[in-house]
Parts: sequence; C-alpha cells; structure tokens
Amino acid sequence: MVAAIIAGAILRLDPTLGAEHVGSTSVPGCGGKGVIDLAVLYPPEGLARARDVVDRLGFQRQPGPEPFPESRPMRVGAYQFAGRVYFVHAHVLEMGCSEHSELLAFSESLRSSPARRKAYESNKRSILSSGVTDSAEYARIKGAFVREVLEGRISGAK
Repeated sequence: MVAAIIAGAILRLDPTLGAEHVGSTSVPGCGGKGVIDLAVLYPPEGLARARDVVDRLGFQRQPGPEPFPESRPMRVGAYQFAGRVYFVHAHVLEMGCSEHSELLAFSESLRSSPARRKAYESNKRSILSSGVTDSAEYARIKGAFVREVLEGRISGAK
C-alpha cells in the first residue's frame, strides 16, 4: 500500500516517469528488515527530472561512506501510514536498464519458489544475527545471495 501511494505521488509530479515496488517487500509473506525498495524509472535524458521529483517528495541523498553515485542515485526516506513508519529506498534507474530487469527477476524468483524465499529470509537473518549493522556491508553480503539466484546457482532459480 505504501509503495503504491508513493508511486502515485511520483507519477502525479511527472507522468513521464515510472515507479515500481521491487525487492523482497514486494513479495507477499517475505520477511526481512522491511525496507520498501522502489524503482523510479526515467526515460532517456530524464535522470535530472527523476532525481528532482524524488527530492521534492522529501527523500534524501543516501548517507554513509559509500553512497550510490548521482549518475545512478538512491534516495532514502520514511513514510508514516496507519500509525507505522515505513523506510523506503528509491532507486533511480533508466527505463529498460539491466539493473531494473534484475530487480524484477529476483522478486519473481522469490514469488515463484517458497523454498527460495525461505532461504533468502534465513540468509538475511543470519547476516543480522552476525552483528552486521552497517547498511552498505549488509547489502554487499546479501548481494552475494541475490547474484547466486540470478545466476541460477540457488535451487529453482531462473
């Protein structure tokens, strides 16, 4: 619901953009940290417009020592809905790029295989229980599992 509300706000500000809920929170029943990942999609030559729209909605540049570059930005934000705060990562991507395709393929792989979804949840719990608190380190470690799924090395992967 929150992803749809934010996507709608993006499209109202600039209907040439796209916005999709991607990542594990787009998969019903997938447990984890609960950060909502949005792909904010822009047409060729639309990067500056897309960044501006996301910034106008109150998202902030990614903090930390290793932020995504402004040529492929990620913005972070929080949205309060029904008495709960949701953390949101807005990944600003060019329409049709390979990263967007990979995000969709990974989400679909979790939807299509309950066993793979459980393995992913277990992987994330293991990372967190090991004491990793840095978000960049968490993403790097979690990314290894994602790559294995996308490369077909995790059972039932594409």
